Amino acid sequence: MIGYLIYIAAHFFTQLSASSAPIPKATAPTVDSLAKYIYLSFDDGPLPGTGNCITICEQQQVAATFFEVAFHQSRNSFGRNLYKKISSNNRLFDIANHSYSHAFYGDYINYYHQPDAALQDFLKADTLLQLKNKLSRLPGNNAWNTANIKRASGLVRPLVNKLDSVGLNVIGWDMEWRFNKSGKPIDAPQKIAALADSLLLMNKTKTKNHLVILMHDHEFRASADSAKLATMIALLKRNPHYQFRKLTSYPGLK
Repeated sequence: MIGYLIYIAAHFFTQLSASSAPIPKATAPTVDSLAKYIYLSFDDGPLPGTGNCITICEQQQVAATFFEVAFHQSRNSFGRNLYKKISSNNRLFDIANHSYSHAFYGDYINYYHQPDAALQDFLKADTLLQLKNKLSRLPGNNAWNTANIKRASGLVRPLVNKLDSVGLNVIGWDMEWRFNKSGKPIDAPQKIAALADSLLLMNKTKTKNHLVILMHDHEFRASADSAKLATMIALLKRNPHYQFRKLTSYPGLK
């Protein structure tokens, strides 16, 4: 009987001790000190090829930013449906302003020599695209204007200043996947992935450890070419330190 009472007492004090032990603190999330950020950006849509870009990014589960031409979005149901498909997945995608007319439908010199009209072209796009961010990209010109980066040629600077006055960031790019006269990507996906690796390794980007890649939706309208996009993304994803982000998280936005 005495032994049984001793057992009960010991068990009671063990439980009391356990219940009064300090609760362990929650472990803070691990931060990758070697992280590098990649921003996939697609220009000129919605166009044939836009749907393939959407599908591949969703399959690969990578973020992307679509700089859209509002004329392409608003002129028919094809463009409107692609616009809806992008905007319905705001976890992965953002839509940004690439003007209404794409520089008066390709008349670049005239467009940039009329900065007031060009500004109205961007504001019209902002309304039609119902944008929730302050990102813009100039048609056919790699200009930047954020809180941290100022880069604009004399030709486009008047428009850049006007876009800045209405609160728009102007986002350019660090590298481009170029296309030929037939609209097909020129370089192999392995070359594009290697260039991205090199720019990040050698700190040759506008912002250290942040790489903006420019592509055009129409490059990937053929299945063989869209497969190249999937391959390029898969090659970059092999690096455990690469993280794909939307440009709305790019450092130094106003």
